[in-house]
Amino acid sequence: MSTLTLSGPASAPRAAAQANADRASVTVWISVFAAMIGAFMAILNIQITNASLLNIEGGIGTGVDNGSWISTSYLIGEIVVIPLTDYLSRVFSFRKIMLAHATLFALFSVACAFTHDLPSMIAMRGLQGYFGGVLIPMAFTLVFTKLPKAQQPIGLAMFALAVTFAPAIGPTIGGYLTENYGWQTIFFVNVVPTAAMVAMLSPTLERQPMQLGLLREGDWFGIATMAIGLSALQAVLEEGNKDDWFGSPFIVKLAVVAAVSLTLFIANELIVDKPLLRLRLLTNRNFGMGTLAAVFLGFGLFGSIYLLPAYLGQVQRYNAEQIGNVLAWTGLPQLILIPLVPKLMQRIDARYLAAFGLMLFAYSSFMNTTMSLDYSGDQFWIPNIVRAIGQALTLAPLSNVSLGSVAPQDAAAASGISNMMRNLGGAIGTAVLATIVTKREQFHSNIIGQSVDLGREEVRARIAQMTDYFLAHGVTDPTAARHQAIIALGNTVKRQALVMGFSDTFVVLGVVLIISAVAILLTRKVKAAAGGDGAH
Repeated sequence: MSTLTLSGPASAPRAAAQANADRASVTVWISVFAAMIGAFMAILNIQITNASLLNIEGGIGTGVDNGSWISTSYLIGEIVVIPLTDYLSRVFSFRKIMLAHATLFALFSVACAFTHDLPSMIAMRGLQGYFGGVLIPMAFTLVFTKLPKAQQPIGLAMFALAVTFAPAIGPTIGGYLTENYGWQTIFFVNVVPTAAMVAMLSPTLERQPMQLGLLREGDWFGIATMAIGLSALQAVLEEGNKDDWFGSPFIVKLAVVAAVSLTLFIANELIVDKPLLRLRLLTNRNFGMGTLAAVFLGFGLFGSIYLLPAYLGQVQRYNAEQIGNVLAWTGLPQLILIPLVPKLMQRIDARYLAAFGLMLFAYSSFMNTTMSLDYSGDQFWIPNIVRAIGQALTLAPLSNVSLGSVAPQDAAAASGISNMMRNLGGAIGTAVLATIVTKREQFHSNIIGQSVDLGREEVRARIAQMTDYFLAHGVTDPTAARHQAIIALGNTVKRQALVMGFSDTFVVLGVVLIISAVAILLTRKVKAAAGGDGAH
């Protein structure tokens, strides 16, 4: 009894200290939550214009061929600044960079609404992407540097909600606002959330002195080659399919610039003492394989967000709001599922959870491989639910596997690499899938066209039937009616070929996601550290 009496008072403070070490303070949670708002808004703005591009193009007086730069310029700004975030936060302090960039992100977002031509829109969207881009890796970094190990799965689930829910709901919000209030309103949605974010971060983020002396030690050659290389690569990916890839001298020149600049960048990063990006972190098995899986996941996330609106718009002629309503069923279930993921991560190996989520995501793609002309919004409902479940189960476990073995002092650098590579995977995915749709449509059109021969009885019967239809609906000249019938038959062939092209592309999407799942299974199991480890 005496032993129990003596040990009780001594062990109680240790137990209380251990309990406190396992829990972040309210102040930390406020800053993490605010940072997630920033990440959500930055990612939301990648996709928010997609369903509204035709309206924006009309509003600023540019053609469809040039309108894609409205999205491209934002992505270029974002993908360039993400790997710069770690360096900028060390020079100017984490707090100052986050607050300044959040404020400027909102200001340049509003500026987009007041543009009247394409050049000014490209400039404002590029700056919006640049200032918003830091909000993504900084939110990620806060999870691994401020939260105890035991609570990091909760932070990762919040980040997963931003990364997967924002792209899914972006076209929904953009489409609704555009159809009901005009395209300008989509650029005002950032103001209130960003103001709330700044108000929460200002008193809760730790104040740190600036280290302007680091400017003299900056890897300026690396910064320059990376910015030029990534910008050129992003432009190649976005414009390549439209300009027939290397059939265009402009694309060839951009590709050469990208290849030379990125080669010099990688060589430089492996040689210099203080590189902009610590690429050697990729030699860590879990981080290297996890980053590879993140590239393929980005391919799937952004690729699917491209394919669904493209199919619904081109084949089914849906407007922006209708497209958004279909995509909402990819986003809304995640609001319910993602908060449950931290509990699952306590019971199931994160590798298996992420791989299972990716397999579900892949299965949802394979469900769309037998589409017909009647395959529209209602038919996407079940695949979108399956996809939502898969996405919800993927990102937080994947992030845990990838960065769980990275030292806390390397978290910011690793976060920049991981987020940049996921976004780059998304850019590559969108470009590759757009090209596959085009090429497979041409292939199927040639195959079907060979069967639509005027010498075949069923073809002549079909044209005669359609000619009668046009004669009965206002066309008085039989020759004109027959001409209309032939045009209509050609359009039907083209539409059917387009549907088959999209079906083939969903197969590719599913295969890429399976590869991502395999990459995750090649990692080592992450050991759970004692509570409080890794928290700062």
